[in-house]
Amino acid sequence: MATVKITVRPNGPYRVEGPEGAIELIDPAGNKHDLTGKPAFSLCRCGGSVNKPFCDGTHSKIGFQGAELAVKKVEGS
Repeated sequence: MATVKITVRPNGPYRVEGPEGAIELIDPAGNKHDLTGKPAFSLCRCGGSVNKPFCDGTHSKIGFQGAELAVKKVEGS
């Protein structure tokens, strides 16, 4: 079985990496995204991308903070 790696980038997207053909990305309607030639891609986590579900860098423009950082700030850590 192929290894797929998902990395949570601090205050950024989910980075998904794996051998071509090893990853299927399905939209809410059940349609598959064509990932041909994309052994790695980033998924939007901030909700601001105009190219959802893929990241377009909007997180850096809107000051997105990942939940893990937001929780630490609320807890006073």
